[in-house]
Amino acid sequence: MGFVPSAFFEDPLGQGYRLLSSMFVHGSLGHLLSNMWFLWVFGPALESRLSSWRYFGLYILAGIAAAMTQAFFTSEPTVPMVGASGAIAGVTGGYLLLFADAYVLTWLFPAFWVWLPASLYLGYWAAIQIINALLGMPGVAWWAHLGGFAAGMLLAYWGKPRRNYKSAPVWESWYYFR
Repeated sequence: MGFVPSAFFEDPLGQGYRLLSSMFVHGSLGHLLSNMWFLWVFGPALESRLSSWRYFGLYILAGIAAAMTQAFFTSEPTVPMVGASGAIAGVTGGYLLLFADAYVLTWLFPAFWVWLPASLYLGYWAAIQIINALLGMPGVAWWAHLGGFAAGMLLAYWGKPRRNYKSAPVWESWYYFR
């Protein structure tokens, strides 16, 4: 059940369920696997920091914000949107806000594995999304990625625990051993 912006704006109450159902349908196996990869890399640390309920709320609300951003900026309002990319972009936005100093293991073409700062990696990713959105590259909901990313940053800021740690949380302890 894809989210169709034009149908949603004609009948928001009747089509509103598609905001959620479209997050669980994917266009291809590659689309599903790439979304699951990003979720596996960035999700656990964010969930540990926020709590399961806040993480779930961030995921769902970022997915809705992503779909609405795409709906407002799309040049093709009759094309259905599918996939969790916008919600997962929200997870990466929250990760960037809360773990900007962290490093992520990244594969660079043709065959190099390197540790890069999360801020560099996700900044590069966001720049690609902005460029492709402004160029109007078809086939990918670029605006949804950007909307989810921004919503994730905002929601992580609002939802982060308001306590000071006396030491580094367990998920960041690897930092001291590099």
